[in-house]
Amino acid sequence: MDERLLAQTRRNARSVQTTIGWIFWDPGAVARYEALGFPGPLGYIAARCAPLAPAGPAAVVAALGSISPLGIGICFELATGPEAFWACWEARDQAVLEGLALHAPAAGLALAELGPGLWEVVEQLPTVGRAFFAAHLDVGRPEDPVLSGWHAVNCLREWRGDTHWALVVAAGLTHPEASILHNAWLGYDKDWIPTSRGTSVEDLERGWELLERRGLAANGEVLPDGIALRQRLEDETDRVTSLAWEVAGDELTERFAALLEPPCVSLLERVDRTAGPNYQPASRLRPGMA
Repeated sequence: MDERLLAQTRRNARSVQTTIGWIFWDPGAVARYEALGFPGPLGYIAARCAPLAPAGPAAVVAALGSISPLGIGICFELATGPEAFWACWEARDQAVLEGLALHAPAAGLALAELGPGLWEVVEQLPTVGRAFFAAHLDVGRPEDPVLSGWHAVNCLREWRGDTHWALVVAAGLTHPEASILHNAWLGYDKDWIPTSRGTSVEDLERGWELLERRGLAANGEVLPDGIALRQRLEDETDRVTSLAWEVAGDELTERFAALLEPPCVSLLERVDRTAGPNYQPASRLRPGMA
């Protein structure tokens, strides 16, 4: 494996996540969702699952992986049909443009510049086994160059997410098991991540039970073998998703980092203010990372 490409993949993955993730808790987005009848985090869920919503809640639960099935189910109860999900999608897009202009205008300029090249990349990425990415890729590109660039980055994010969940499933992990290991790997307070994502008490208890059966946890603590497994999953995710940056080539890959890393600092600070410092862990440097 090309170590330089692997390092760039890890580096750019953080900017990909930050460029997209800040909008999840943006007050402008939340207000728009609530006006459409989707309170709190439900609007984010509805907007994100819009491309796959016509397939129904079971398909969305299977594709999203880390999001509470209960929350997804409530979204479908609130929605009057697929058009309600698309209304949240459009509301989110409006909030993206507004928020970038207000809080990170340099990111908007970067996305307008990088967008055409990034679309060429995502259109070459394999879709097999990546249903959520494929559904997003099938949505028409926005005419606005900033929003078009943002959606290209969102496709990169969903492609990595689908890839990661395929590896999680291949490792034999369920949703709560994966969240428990992720939480321990990050060093967060016990069960913070699964609880923040709406995992039920029953599912959480079952996750701990399954991890203990596998020798990955004991007495309510994740063991070193569990941490090592989670690290292997992260390393393998980086290895497999390095394909995107190999397709992009050195110039676009390095340009992406140079243009988006500085404004992503501001966007991550916004996450700290609107959600809290534990949120969006994929954007943050972990201990031992350069």
